[in-house]
Amino acid sequence: MKSGRKLFILLFSVLVASNAYSQEVRTAMDFFNQVASRYAAIEDYQANITITRGNTVMTGVLSHKAPNLLRINFTRPEDQVIVFNGERLVVFIPRFRVVMSQHTNPRDHIAVGASLATRDGLALLRRNYTIAFFESPNPVPLDRGVPGSEMVTKLRLVWRSTEEGFRQIVLSVGENGLIRRFVGTTPENDVIQFDFLNIAVNQGIPAARFDFNPPPGANTFENFLFEPRR
Repeated sequence: MKSGRKLFILLFSVLVASNAYSQEVRTAMDFFNQVASRYAAIEDYQANITITRGNTVMTGVLSHKAPNLLRINFTRPEDQVIVFNGERLVVFIPRFRVVMSQHTNPRDHIAVGASLATRDGLALLRRNYTIAFFESPNPVPLDRGVPGSEMVTKLRLVWRSTEEGFRQIVLSVGENGLIRRFVGTTPENDVIQFDFLNIAVNQGIPAARFDFNPPPGANTFENFLFEPRR
């Protein structure tokens, strides 16, 4: 009788443990949705950003205000500015006193890539990419082989349509639920890496920060990349 009771308790314990374990197991989409929910609660944020493309490295301060306002004040190249509202990209190049304005499409990799770390950007990724864990759901070092590298959860996103600006994306999410790194591979196999550091959320950033008035004497070029789609 006692042995039967012990066996029952043992089986019950195994079942409880198995159920608890199954509740802890998460899918990549579950995890992505948690990140998206985190960003849905963000009204604005500011972060240091580094953009690396081959041997070219750009650094600056990124400001975002929901739903789709984004501005980068660059320190490298010095005093260059990008302002993006989801539809129009404005680039100021102080060296030449030139303002370039462009109706955008998904091929504008710098602006679109930076804007994907937003509520609307994550909604776009969920709609247009398949999502899986990069290797496993377990946290891994951001930079493998680098001592003291912070731990992140990595996702791999693969495009559903060739209309997207990146055919593959590796998303690294920090323990705070915020995107730490975004690595996009273009259709031409160029790799562009976006690093977000010192992220400060809900700072009450005013909408006026995203206004850009060209300096006196600056030349403005409209649709400098291509004619906008009709």
